[in-house]
Amino acid sequence: MNPETNRIEYKRELTDDLEKEAITFLNYHEGGIYYIGIDNTGKVVGISDIDGDILKIKDRLKNNVMPSCMGLFDVSAETIESKDVIKITLASGTEKPYYIKKLGMSEKGTFIRIGTAAEPMPVKMIESLFAKRTRNSIGKIKAPNQNLTFEQLKIYYEGAEKTLNQQFASNLELLTEEGQYNYVAYLLADVNGMSIKVAKYDGLDRVDLIENNEYGYCSLVKAVKQVLDKIDLENKTLTKITPKEREEKRLWSPVALREAVVNAIVHNDYTSEVPPKFEFFDDRIEITSFGSLPQGMTESEFFEGYSVPRNKELMRVFRDLDLVEHLGSGVPRILRSYGKECFKFTENFLRMTFPTSEQITEQVTQQVTQQVTEQVTEQVTDQVTDQVKELIKILDKEMDRKEIQDILGLSHRENFRSNYLKPALEQGFVEMTIPDKPNSSLQKYRLTILGKQLKSKL
Repeated sequence: MNPETNRIEYKRELTDDLEKEAITFLNYHEGGIYYIGIDNTGKVVGISDIDGDILKIKDRLKNNVMPSCMGLFDVSAETIESKDVIKITLASGTEKPYYIKKLGMSEKGTFIRIGTAAEPMPVKMIESLFAKRTRNSIGKIKAPNQNLTFEQLKIYYEGAEKTLNQQFASNLELLTEEGQYNYVAYLLADVNGMSIKVAKYDGLDRVDLIENNEYGYCSLVKAVKQVLDKIDLENKTLTKITPKEREEKRLWSPVALREAVVNAIVHNDYTSEVPPKFEFFDDRIEITSFGSLPQGMTESEFFEGYSVPRNKELMRVFRDLDLVEHLGSGVPRILRSYGKECFKFTENFLRMTFPTSEQITEQVTQQVTQQVTEQVTEQVTDQVTDQVKELIKILDKEMDRKEIQDILGLSHRENFRSNYLKPALEQGFVEMTIPDKPNSSLQKYRLTILGKQLKSKL
């Protein structure tokens, strides 16, 4: 193993110094990583009771560190040189100084990382950090509505095989110091006033808006899942058929896109009540979140994956529900597919711009057009019924079943389904907007490339 550094600490076994070492990284502007099962020379010795030690670590960090560091650490088991070790990843906290609860905010209980050592924090530094401590965070802001319910959140926790007990509001830090619901609770509640915009434009600018969806007014977790479903639907698969094989590639990297979406939502600055937004153009997707880099973080540190969660309470919930993998993983995953030039920082916003796979688009355009024309010519003459043609003629945007039936003047639902919709879907002229959930109440229908070609011929 590499030697210890200012961001890496080794311990042979779990000791009484756990809280002290953790606090040094919480107070350090870059955070750090703490390994247990490796001695200070870098030799891997392993851990005998790894599951038991992980439980002890989580419990000690939860109960012995102030302010709360929940959402600021990950504890995981790793195998190095065929031996089990524990890796504790700690983010830099926004409520410095952090200290050992029983020793208080003093030189005895507050520490800072200097080189590879944990040193007592001087009183002047303690006072200075405390004076700068972020007070206007969503964990401290009182919710505008105190009559909140959390049935959606409970269902998602049950789906992750976790249970929210009667103390969940306190355990998840959904309460202010006065015991009232905070703004985190408001965002996670069944009903709230926050919505996330997903817009689609025809062309390269914001002139022609062809689709404008809002997901929200519900638990932020539910809204996130709806946004992810919509964006995954828009991230179409392009196909290139070569003499040797069929090559498929999506418009954007699914891994990078998902990380970007979740990062934008979990790190958005909600204190201004401005939600993130997602916009599709012919040549790119733009993801914009409110709030630029956290205080004290440089662009270089951002790109290296150092984590300073803006909303540690949301981060904790998102990790519980496996929406976030681990601290600091998002940006490095994005950079594997897209360069640093895709990020733009301003005083109040962070925008990520991902270009479409232009090369693939160019390769398939001619091929798709030719295939479509051939299919249309054949099907128009042999297979397409008058009912399907009527449906295709009136379908000029995404429409639900009732809209289509009303325009066609059809009152009998089964007649519409059997003679119009079903054959149009089977022949590839029409597609569902939510193909994975054909019976969804939000289901709509739109023309495929094939359908648009046929419409132009009718």
